[in-house]
Amino acid sequence: MKYLITTRADSKITEMTEITHPILSSYAERCGADFKVLIKDSDCTVGHGKWHFKILQLNELLDDYDRIICIDSDILIKNSCPNLFDVVPYECVGTNLEDVGSRTSNRRSRISAANRIFGDNGWKENYINTGVFVVSKPHKNIFNKIDGKYAEDADFQGGFDDVQLGYLIQKYGHCIHELDYKFNHMTMYSEDWNGNANRFKSHIIHYAGDGMFDAPSRIEQIRRDRDKLIEMREL
Repeated sequence: MKYLITTRADSKITEMTEITHPILSSYAERCGADFKVLIKDSDCTVGHGKWHFKILQLNELLDDYDRIICIDSDILIKNSCPNLFDVVPYECVGTNLEDVGSRTSNRRSRISAANRIFGDNGWKENYINTGVFVVSKPHKNIFNKIDGKYAEDADFQGGFDDVQLGYLIQKYGHCIHELDYKFNHMTMYSEDWNGNANRFKSHIIHYAGDGMFDAPSRIEQIRRDRDKLIEMREL
């Protein structure tokens, strides 16, 4: 098997990637994988879609690699994090499901919008998050536009690639291996509905969106947490 770990970035987030990319690269080495930064923008014309749809480059990369993990650049991974290639079965897409807790209504409204705009394919639940996303060669067909279009409609409320890939996973009948939130700990998982879970007890901390747990900015949060994890001997 040939393995790859990818992340998406550009020159606008260098302050962040100087912290996170060495950590992602080290994780790739522990997993026996190559590491590649996807820098080429997509041709999506709406907002952050240019950045989010870089992930469609995995279509070509899966010609050369058997399995790929896409990990966002706003992520810290603890040294003790298991190898996700061992956690997720080859035949399944590995992702955590975000239509839970306080996000249930919002994420399922995005699913409904996808069915309305692209055609109802039976997708009703299981809203994916591509921040930590494990795929194999059989999943190559999800890294495409939908009938020549991107999921860039305003009704998706910024869902972009999550909506598009989730819709195509359903369309092609790929199985999903649900990752525990500890493999993609966003601020939503530290809310009351999830028992105010401690992010430092998770394997992967993801600073999606504002990404602020207890700091005034996302980059400051990443710095603080990086330093905390070093103190804990987890980085």
